[in-house]
Amino acid sequence: MATASSASAALRTISSSAKLTSSFPTTTASQKIRPFKLPNPLISQSLKLSTSTSSKSFYCKSQSSSTDSTTTKVQELSVYELNERDRGSPAYLRLSQKSVNSLGDLVPFSNKLYTGDLKKRIGITAGLCILIKHEEEKKGDRYEAIYSFYFGDYGHIAVQGSYLTYEDTYLAVTGGSGIFAGVSGQVKLQQIIFPFKLFYTFYLKGIPDLPSELMVTAVPPSPTVEPAPEAKACEAGATVKNFTN
Repeated sequence: MATASSASAALRTISSSAKLTSSFPTTTASQKIRPFKLPNPLISQSLKLSTSTSSKSFYCKSQSSSTDSTTTKVQELSVYELNERDRGSPAYLRLSQKSVNSLGDLVPFSNKLYTGDLKKRIGITAGLCILIKHEEEKKGDRYEAIYSFYFGDYGHIAVQGSYLTYEDTYLAVTGGSGIFAGVSGQVKLQQIIFPFKLFYTFYLKGIPDLPSELMVTAVPPSPTVEPAPEAKACEAGATVKNFTN
């Protein structure tokens, strides 16, 4: 009986082992070559974001390079400002209440503007000078000036900086409108006969090519320069379109 019981127990053990072996998962060939899938959706999102960001950076770089020529090109524009004594300009406001030009005195002004070849009337200048210092030994004054140059339908250019009555100076171009929107650069102011004849040379950046009507060969500045009679009379063909008056 003992021998029969031991044999029975041994058979049960072998049967259980066989069941365990058959239930253990085996790896088939199809499972080994199954494509890899990301179990975590956050990782998938991160990879997509990285890819799209990379593409966007490349696009921006390409866009930036296409505008390099516009932002770096310097265009030279010359104009004359003439005071023809018919605008009541300049007006001198002695806020200092002193007999000599002194700090704080104000000088609002507006004069006529012509192309560099003096053949067309462009518009006007309009602005304000604040006296900073009277230079007795130089027989002149130093002003801080804020003013604009108006070009009819073309728009305007705004400038600011030192305005010296006794020598040439440079002012900053602070902005503009119309075809001058987004402009930067500087302008050289040459006093020919203060305050009646002034010559300006603009060095402009950040804008498309200016029209040929404005980009003319300038008459060399001298005390004898005068606008063409047709331009002075604002005759048809001797002004820019809707010139500022």
